Amino acid sequence: MYSVGMSTPERLIESTRELLWERGYVGTSPKAILERSGAGQGSMYHHFKGKPDLALAAIRRTAEEMRATAEAVLSSPGTPYQRIEAYLRRERDVLRGCPIGRLTMDPEIVASQELRAPVDETLDWLRERLAGIVEEGKEQGQFAPGLDGEEIAAAIVATVQGGYVLARASGSPAAFDTGVRGLLALLRPTA
Repeated sequence: MYSVGMSTPERLIESTRELLWERGYVGTSPKAILERSGAGQGSMYHHFKGKPDLALAAIRRTAEEMRATAEAVLSSPGTPYQRIEAYLRRERDVLRGCPIGRLTMDPEIVASQELRAPVDETLDWLRERLAGIVEEGKEQGQFAPGLDGEEIAAAIVATVQGGYVLARASGSPAAFDTGVRGLLALLRPTA
């Protein structure tokens, strides 16, 4: 599963990232992390202070990856509408859900300011980035002047996160795709 040259701390972080996405914080036991990573007993405590420290490293890595993926799409060539459309339509494992959004439903993550911080920072960054693109579109006359960039950005994030939930609940990516099409229809520039 992991490359031969991957260090033990890297295997632990990657295993924890996967398990947090699949099972959440409570469902991610040290034993499961060690089994998934192939690390020996005691390795986690040798490299990390404990499960919270390892989880924080994993959450930070997931947040960094999500920001990098979103930025690559949002900074690509095209009009503001095209860049938002590309972000909404980018390839995702919709039925698996969002690795960051999943953490917002975990009571242990929400209760811990330290574990929640990278999640909050990522969602704040995404809303700010999208709001800037909406404002850019307004300046170019592509979006209606009365649109509020922050509100539209919140609607975009809510559509994506809600789309994951609806898709998972129905067992089909169709609900996600329908939400995306609906939002794009509302944002589509007129002539």
